[in-house]
This record gives sequence, structure tokens and C-alpha cells, in this order.
Amino acid sequence: MNASGRKWGRNRMIYTVLVAAFLVVPITVSAQSVADRLNDYPTAARADYVFACMVTNGQTREMLDRCSCSIDLIASILPYERYEQAETVLSMRRVGGERMAFFKSAVLADNMVADLRRAQAEAEIVCF
Repeated sequence: MNASGRKWGRNRMIYTVLVAAFLVVPITVSAQSVADRLNDYPTAARADYVFACMVTNGQTREMLDRCSCSIDLIASILPYERYEQAETVLSMRRVGGERMAFFKSAVLADNMVADLRRAQAEAEIVCF
């Protein structure tokens, strides 16, 4: 085999490896992003929700199960980023002052809270 034949063979092998790598990477990334989407709530955020839910509904084993079910269902409906934004709006609405007027009257803020409330209502129907 001459030099140009060996060079093409080597280049062809490199090309094949690169193509295979590009075909495998998106599948792996896609699988990771699905898993990440299904479990994108940090453990501390889930625990905070469960603790607050149990304080409101009773601190029994049954409420632990129901409150855990509730946050799991909310997490399946609402990505963590949107959950966190809605929780921020709700906490800012509790603060008084002129600067917080945006959080009380903005349509965007209202939509964030409405999405959270819908997820919570569905969780209440299913889990309680």
C-alpha cells in the first residue's frame, strides 16, 4: 500500500471515530437531560416543602407520605427554576414597600404564581 493509501486509511478511521462520537454524545446528553428534568429539585428544596406542609397539616407519618407525594407531583409538573421563581414572587409579596409593587401587580409574576398554584391544586387532589 502506498503512502497516500495509508494516509486515507488513517483519516478514514479518525473520521469514523469522530462520527461515532458525535452520534453517541447526543444520546447520552439527551438521556441525562431527561433524568435531570425528572429530578431537578434539590433535596433541600423538597425537604423545606415537606416540613412546611407537615407543619400546616399535622406532623404524622401519614402527612409525611402525603406531603412527599405532593412535592414529587409538583416537581413532575413544574421545573425547579419556575418553582423557585414562583416561590420568590410569593415571598416578595409578603414584604411591604413601594419597590415590591412589581411583584404584586405584574402579569408575569401573577402567571408564575398561577402555575405554582395549579400544580399545588393537582398535587392536593392526587395526594390528599
